[in-house]
Amino acid sequence: MKFTAAQIAEILEGEIEGNPEAEVSELAKIEEGSEGSLTFLSNPKYTSYLYTTGASITIVNKDFEVEQPVNTTLIKVKDAYKAFSTLLEYYNQIKLNKSGIEQPSYISDSVKHEEGLYLGAFAYIGENVKLGKNVKVYPNAYIGDNVTIGNDVTIFAGVKIYSETIIGNNCVIHSGAIVGADGFGFSPDEKGEYSKVPQIGNVIIEDNVDVGAATTIDRATLGSTIIRKGVKLDNQIQIAHNVEIGENTAIAAQTGIAGSTKIGKNCLIGGQVGIVGHLSIGDRVKIQAQSGIGRNVKDDEILQGSPAFGYNDFNKSFIHFKNLPKIVNNIYQLEKKLGENG
Repeated sequence: MKFTAAQIAEILEGEIEGNPEAEVSELAKIEEGSEGSLTFLSNPKYTSYLYTTGASITIVNKDFEVEQPVNTTLIKVKDAYKAFSTLLEYYNQIKLNKSGIEQPSYISDSVKHEEGLYLGAFAYIGENVKLGKNVKVYPNAYIGDNVTIGNDVTIFAGVKIYSETIIGNNCVIHSGAIVGADGFGFSPDEKGEYSKVPQIGNVIIEDNVDVGAATTIDRATLGSTIIRKGVKLDNQIQIAHNVEIGENTAIAAQTGIAGSTKIGKNCLIGGQVGIVGHLSIGDRVKIQAQSGIGRNVKDDEILQGSPAFGYNDFNKSFIHFKNLPKIVNNIYQLEKKLGENG
């Protein structure tokens, strides 16, 4: 699909310097731009590429002043980075704007759905499912019985959504994610053998949540596992039964959160963090990558280490750890001198 500079300027409310009929059909980095591509300049260290880029159109900040001739058409906007992000989102919406029901696929007669449904080949939608407007279900996805999904939700290929799950508006569930599988509930007897504890709760995902590829969110034993509004989950995260994650918290890949832990709002959790069960993590907490959390955490704490402790204390301790052989040797020499003098 092609767009002219005039069309793009209208979308971004920008000003054109150059050819308003210049056409683009792809996006590119400024240093890799070629004819027919659109790029942007926001970081001053890339300014030199503006004068050599082959891109047909370049988005720049309004206050940018050209110091030598350019071959690219400029679109001047208030914030070039945000404007380019807006175009990326616009482009993505067009690219993913599928509709209709492909065959072979299965959709139960009891399903209720609004306009704009896309159901890819080999997808399955079970009994009593409710789907909002503009829901996209890509091939090989599975949606179990009694699931409710809001408006403008995208469920990519291979996603599995178990029964009774509730998903809000404007959510994205990436390929291979599993939502609503049984929590890890087993009870040992006197022989050490395990009996399954039925997991009869569900998962609730509120509005504007992104769930990364191959991430798993377990259903609650009783009640709900809850992912609040605006949460962003990276790939390959494990969220156990009855966990609750507060609004606008972001969690990086390979983090594991054990059962019944509550995480507050606006937290940032790095990759490969492990959090034990039944804890309370406050608001605005920051946890560095590969940390192990085994205690309750207050609001605004910054943690690192395993077991994790204060970030500043960790850095101080790490300096001492690196110098440990030297410190031990100094102690040995001091003891030797004391012994000689004694």
